[in-house]
Amino acid sequence: MLKTILERKKKEGKVAELEKRREELAEIEKEERELEVAIEELDPEADESDKKIIEEMVDDLTDRKEEVGKAVKILEDEIQKIDETIAELEKKIKNPPADPQPADPAAEVIEEGQRGAKRGMRRDAFKGMNMREIREFTEREDVKNWLGNVRAMAEKREVKGADLLIPSVVLDLIRENVENYSKLVNRVNLKPVGGNARQPIMGTIPEAVWTEACATLNELEFSFNMVEVESYKVGGYVFICKAILEDSDIDLAAEMITGIGIAIGVAIDKAILYGTGKKMPLGIATRLGQSEEPDNYPANARPWENLSANVVTISSDTHGLEFFKELVSAAGKAKGKYSRGVKFWAMNEATYTTIKIEAMNFDNGAAIVSMLDGVMPVTGGDIVVLSDDIIADGNIVGGFGDLYLLAERAQAEFNRSDEYRFIEDQVTFKGTARYDGMPVIPEGFVAIGIGAAPQTSAVFAGDTANDASLQEIRLGTEKLSPTFSSSVYEYNVTASGASAVVNAVPNQAGKATDIRITYDGKNVNNGSQITFVSGKKPLTITVKRGNSKLVYTVNVSK
Repeated sequence: MLKTILERKKKEGKVAELEKRREELAEIEKEERELEVAIEELDPEADESDKKIIEEMVDDLTDRKEEVGKAVKILEDEIQKIDETIAELEKKIKNPPADPQPADPAAEVIEEGQRGAKRGMRRDAFKGMNMREIREFTEREDVKNWLGNVRAMAEKREVKGADLLIPSVVLDLIRENVENYSKLVNRVNLKPVGGNARQPIMGTIPEAVWTEACATLNELEFSFNMVEVESYKVGGYVFICKAILEDSDIDLAAEMITGIGIAIGVAIDKAILYGTGKKMPLGIATRLGQSEEPDNYPANARPWENLSANVVTISSDTHGLEFFKELVSAAGKAKGKYSRGVKFWAMNEATYTTIKIEAMNFDNGAAIVSMLDGVMPVTGGDIVVLSDDIIADGNIVGGFGDLYLLAERAQAEFNRSDEYRFIEDQVTFKGTARYDGMPVIPEGFVAIGIGAAPQTSAVFAGDTANDASLQEIRLGTEKLSPTFSSSVYEYNVTASGASAVVNAVPNQAGKATDIRITYDGKNVNNGSQITFVSGKKPLTITVKRGNSKLVYTVNVSK
């Protein structure tokens, strides 16, 4: 019975998604008809730029229609398969097997109570399912196979791991846990997508024209832009005691679901606010802090705009009413023209406390504070309290959350390592997912600093496994021009002596870093002496680590 319920629930989600896709397809077909009219009316003598715009719109519509059409077909096939599964399950219900019951139901309750301390937290991963529903979940063939593969991987005790795809039903629970542990994912526009995707973004919206009831309508000119979302990986790991691997599937599945949810959820919050846009989403504050258009700014996106006015500092010396006048003025710089009007304000606990105290300064009865707990006083909008590790004291980042696009890929993977905590008898499982995101209407947000300018960047954990940068290049006592920097790859040296020892010092030492040096077409060992050749000759240093490769060149003149 429960399997049937699970399948019907699964079908509901697929049907809802199919309906959305069909609506999307209908909109595309409507756009096609409108574009046909535009093409028919196109002046043959029109500018080439106008013709190119039409061609791009045709290509975009064709691509979108093909993509959505494929998605519709996949969903229709999946729904058909679910219907077949439900039909088979219902056949079995007509002749159900004997349902084994515990000899003493009360004993089972007592046993569960005794084990509650051990499993209480883990069962939270299953969102209020009762024990029988949880058992039904873990007895699903795909879940059972997945958990069996997890145990098998742990038993191999190999250094190299293998990717393990997570069943879609488990992914749904992981996604729910990500939303629990990420406080911002539900505040932004989260869209599950497959592969690279383009998202149409409204450029300008004209005002509709009032006229007589039977009069001819006026043409409205809309403009659309596109943003492309890519595929960046985020992940984390969880240590699992081997005893849990030997325990029930319920314990193991719950541990996995919770661990991955926590790791990914926290990382998403930080990226939404301060992501660099390189190998991760572009953060709100990061975009507001840009002083010039980045080299990698999408060609089809809305025109880049300097939004330094949305980075605001308010005084820490004003209090009460004056404080909130400044806060309201700063918050008002977030423009909600294309938004549904729902705002959020991210801050840490210390900043939230400061705001509540200031509210009390002009509201002696504390009515505002008591009535609006969790809501920004005066300005409105939900307050989202994040940890100090994500956002600093006195910093507030917020605005209209639906103007931030967070694209979620449909896949997640598992890897394992048996060596990292071998002595503690623990297996390390690493979960990964793929996201991209950006504030598609960045003027809908604001970064506020109380007493000091707000931060518009944050330090993320370094990708050391793929860091091929150098810490230093030494060429005896010779001076490099310009002064060495790991992100500068070409230098000049005028030799003062006949020879020098060359040293290339990597940021990440160890066997995984490969350094190759050549001078005047000959290989040179790192740390060895070279004799300078007359003229201008390149000293080339090639550094490889993981998937990264960097080449530093020192032009030596003698």
